[in-house]
Amino acid sequence: MCGIVAIYSQRRRVNTELLGDAVERLRPRGPDDAGVWVDAAGRIGLGHARLSIIDAATGAQPMANEDDTLRLIVNGEFYDFERIRDDLEKLGHRFSTLSDSEIALHLYEQYGPDCLEHLRGEFAFAIWDNARGELFAARDRFGIKPLFYAVDADNIYLASEVKAIFAAGLRPSWDHESVFQHLYFSVDQDRSLFRGVRQVPPGHFLRIRDGEVTIKPYWDVDYPRVPAEDFALSSGDCVEGVRELLSEAVRLRMRADVPVGCYLSGGVDSSSVLGLAATFSSTPLTAFTIAFDHDDFNETESARLTAGFAGADYHPVPVKAADFAEDFEEAVWRGEMIHYNAHGAARFRLSRNVRDAGYKVVLAGEGADELFAGYDFSSQAVLSAGSPGGIAKWARIALRMLLPKNRLQRDIARTSPWLARLSQGLAFPPHLLEYVAGKFDLLGGIISPDIARRFDGRDPYREFFRQFDYRSTLLGREPAKQILYLWMKSVFVNYVLAAERLDMAHAVEVRLPFLDHKLFEFARSIPVQMLAENGRLKHLLREAVKPYVRPEVYNGLKQPFIAPPTDLVPGNPMFDLLQDHLRSDSFAAVPFFDRPAVIRLLDELAEMDASRRASMDPVLFMMASYAILHEKYRL
Repeated sequence: MCGIVAIYSQRRRVNTELLGDAVERLRPRGPDDAGVWVDAAGRIGLGHARLSIIDAATGAQPMANEDDTLRLIVNGEFYDFERIRDDLEKLGHRFSTLSDSEIALHLYEQYGPDCLEHLRGEFAFAIWDNARGELFAARDRFGIKPLFYAVDADNIYLASEVKAIFAAGLRPSWDHESVFQHLYFSVDQDRSLFRGVRQVPPGHFLRIRDGEVTIKPYWDVDYPRVPAEDFALSSGDCVEGVRELLSEAVRLRMRADVPVGCYLSGGVDSSSVLGLAATFSSTPLTAFTIAFDHDDFNETESARLTAGFAGADYHPVPVKAADFAEDFEEAVWRGEMIHYNAHGAARFRLSRNVRDAGYKVVLAGEGADELFAGYDFSSQAVLSAGSPGGIAKWARIALRMLLPKNRLQRDIARTSPWLARLSQGLAFPPHLLEYVAGKFDLLGGIISPDIARRFDGRDPYREFFRQFDYRSTLLGREPAKQILYLWMKSVFVNYVLAAERLDMAHAVEVRLPFLDHKLFEFARSIPVQMLAENGRLKHLLREAVKPYVRPEVYNGLKQPFIAPPTDLVPGNPMFDLLQDHLRSDSFAAVPFFDRPAVIRLLDELAEMDASRRASMDPVLFMMASYAILHEKYRL
């Protein structure tokens, strides 16, 4: 829901024209209405582009409290807001709208920053507190909704997207340090690709007072150290607990004054969301599925059967290979992110089709793998979790880290000794190590000499790891949960959840029941061996949702939702597009790559076998993304 922007003036009045320009940049997110407000002193300006989902008649923003001492802008949804509203009214608060957003004003009025403990949902919001002369802003616990900020000599900026900060007056340029980490897929949770632009990290709030910015955490993933053998609940108790909390999370996310649909693939995650949602709907839901024209990646038959099982209307969205090329450039521009395959372009097309079908809200299954350790990269640590624990387990992990590295670990250590040691201790699957070593080798051959010299001897994964207090966040946790913690603080928030901007480019709000913090706080305490009993990944989730999914889905293997590889041969539209971008003057101006080496790679593509060509997708898509962003932002 919506897009927000705030400008805090350091030395002169807020430029209302630039504030309006920033809101206009966000209008694809909120096409239904727009509003701006600047305080009498010109010290603070707030802007809002609205997607009307709840209380279309009176929920306009920026929104004021009873005595006009607070002003609010919100992107996202607060769930269970009617109950919270009733509680606040009993405390004497007076509401002027029926919007869920207004509860944030009165909760802040009542509790200050502790208001965040009462909020449940996906959100980013900012409140100007005139009495304190302070701007308070916060981001939801998982980082589902984006919130960027930047500081220059004149202003401090906050916005849902980086392009709005640039429209508000910040000059765009690359952040070389951040790009270095992005190249190795080890980006910090609070970084962006652009110099001076940071993210409010998930589960944090920001305060601006007297020109000073402070950021503090209010929630963390926080896996427990309790040994598995001391866990009190039975497997049956856990199944019932997950079923009850997931059902509640889905029910709360069905609340809207507009129709609610579902994204659906062939797997258990999205199927369970649809199955549960159908129990809370008095009319058939609509399930939207990407239909790839590639047999190995087309899940439409399974999705069609699942939609029928749930009594939902089935809406396949055909996506052909040529469609990737048609949407890729705008998907990169709107998403403000690096793409590594055609999945982003497919998601961009899917959300456009959802909008054209008349939907503003859909439910989706992201987050289930984070709760129930369903990823391939954590599978070895998950399946070995049932081995004897205690001191003996940690001794085995320490011993593995002291053993001589194998060939793949030695190859990885040339780029990141820290990642090589981590892969020993946490038992990464061999095929993952093979993939990482190959990509490190390829990157080493195409990074520009200037960048290679600048970062010579720097370990990107060691630098990524420094952001954490290891003893309080990772030490003593089960290995699989350590892997998931690091994943959720890096790629998950900066790549998986960044798809939010692809959906909101078409004013489609995607709600994620699995990322309900009450569900997560229950699931994170469950020992890993109970999540995957008898060697079956996501066993606990399957048992919890068994009544709501087809038997074939309940028994099925995990199917990652990814786009098919590009057929990188002349005449393929995506091949031609990548060639055009990577041979262009715009790409030549990107300072991170050795252009002659890239041209040689492009020339060699036609001679590669199909398997090796397909393996080039991530690197070619990544470099083309940099070329597009460089041109679009005039970096």
